Amino acid sequence: MNPNSLDPIERASRDELSALQLKRLQWSLKHAYDNVAHYRAKCDAAGVHPSDLKSLEDLAKFPFTTKQDLRDTYPFGMFAVPREQVVRIHASSGTTGKPTVVGYTQNDIDMWAGLVARSIRAAGGRRGDIVHVAYGYGLFTGGLGAHYGAERLGCTVIPMSGGMTERQVQLIQDFKPDVIMVTPSYMLAIAEEFVRQGLDPAKCSLRVGIFGAEPWTDAMRAEIERRMGIDAVDIYGLSEVIGPGVANECIETKDGPVIWEDHFYPEIIDPASGKVLPQGNEGEQGELVFTSLTKEALPVIRYRTRDLTRLLPPTARSMRRMAKITGRSDDMLIIRGVNLFPSQIEELLLKQPELAPHYVLEITRPQHLDELAVHVEVLPQHAALAGPAGQRLEHHIKSIIGVSATVRVAAPGTLERSLGKAKRVVDKRPR
Repeated sequence: MNPNSLDPIERASRDELSALQLKRLQWSLKHAYDNVAHYRAKCDAAGVHPSDLKSLEDLAKFPFTTKQDLRDTYPFGMFAVPREQVVRIHASSGTTGKPTVVGYTQNDIDMWAGLVARSIRAAGGRRGDIVHVAYGYGLFTGGLGAHYGAERLGCTVIPMSGGMTERQVQLIQDFKPDVIMVTPSYMLAIAEEFVRQGLDPAKCSLRVGIFGAEPWTDAMRAEIERRMGIDAVDIYGLSEVIGPGVANECIETKDGPVIWEDHFYPEIIDPASGKVLPQGNEGEQGELVFTSLTKEALPVIRYRTRDLTRLLPPTARSMRRMAKITGRSDDMLIIRGVNLFPSQIEELLLKQPELAPHYVLEITRPQHLDELAVHVEVLPQHAALAGPAGQRLEHHIKSIIGVSATVRVAAPGTLERSLGKAKRVVDKRPR
């Protein structure tokens, strides 16, 4: 098959897709139940068995999997194949000091590469393109996931990884890549380095950026596209489900990542009750849950991603889309009783033309009440307007989000730059 053409399943009818999902879901549940003691115990405690799955709706009877399950079975207790059949291990950082570990068989690696190739193809990449990968390599799934997918599509890969921002610009100038794969926050740092070197980033060779690994807003997309002169396309994934390539936007529509539903079955649940929410054409917003349909080494059953979104009907492909992630159910900040997501601040910040798109939220509790400080930077050409711009942002945060904040406008280049996932929140409240 021509690697630049669509997979037939991307054009399949809903009935064809649902039939394939049911067949694969029955296999995946049985595979997990038969081979993972932890899953078997959870299903037995819930009084369900893989044979109870007669329809896709029956999945709601089965227990959720969370990051805590992966921590409780650290390191290899969730593997569904003998360790000798695991050809690669990745891990994500854990808040308890232990990472969450994921494993891949050779078939898993091949499937993953195929899905990332499909994702790059959807984003506008083609065989023969040069792809500059600035996601981190190593235990993080981003770098190697992007790398294998780009090679599978038939692209020339520059395995740059993150950091060394001056060198990023040099290689983009010298090698003239067509596509860059990187976090959106680090793309802005690269754009700043172009300017620092006296170069116009919009005149570089890049035509497409494939951005993921952190939530980002449509306002951030517009800012990146304006600065870089590229199409900015969203890729979605998480290591526990497989890594990047679970879903990807299509360049022709840029209307939310298409979920590759032939490999990952999505649900939207109420984060508090766990109840599956109605979807229909324009689904209700809630927490995204995934069940893997084809993974061998680490099948995940109803994995709670903590990402908040909703499902949308198909457009450019036959599979459903997901709306942009608005935040996470576990990184929602509660400031004096008001629920707040960092992405809400970002959206307001990007509407202030005098301010740079870099920010840090600092939460303290000096007495009995929480206080929020928003650290931002003024752009060099607007230094004289720092005060009024900060006051306007304070006003918008209060009037639109409903929380009082102190905006502290710093000099250009003083906030720490992200080399990977941006650290947006510093919570100094006593535990």
